[in-house]
Amino acid sequence: MNRSIVLVFIITGMLFWTACDKEEETSERFRFLTGAVWVADSLLINGIDASGPGQLLENFRGEARFMEDGTGTFGAYEGTWRFAQNETELVIMSDSLPLPMLSTKIQELTAQSLKVTTAFPDFDNLQGPALNIRLTFNAQ
Repeated sequence: MNRSIVLVFIITGMLFWTACDKEEETSERFRFLTGAVWVADSLLINGIDASGPGQLLENFRGEARFMEDGTGTFGAYEGTWRFAQNETELVIMSDSLPLPMLSTKIQELTAQSLKVTTAFPDFDNLQGPALNIRLTFNAQ
């Protein structure tokens, strides 16, 4: 009987240690991103609002949710997300995006603010310069 009690304590201790170890692996940026519902504040192309009806960023309006399992909703889009480049980039993948993968640079990520930038091809002028996009979200 004493062996059974010791074995239970050992197994319980190992489970506790494993759970604590996994918690420590979660980065602060991961906790910030997944710990809030993000509401679009400004959606700009070349410094001009592009979130109105019929505009390129219209479908990013509303809320963005980054789930811990790597899935999420990004305005009207659903897909997956991941960090890249030592958590300095945010990559969103969705078949419903104009391009299936959107890679952005994280300019700011705090508990209250998410700001990302990217360059995107101008489908109306493929020979011209890329569109400079800046998406700003506030935590709700």
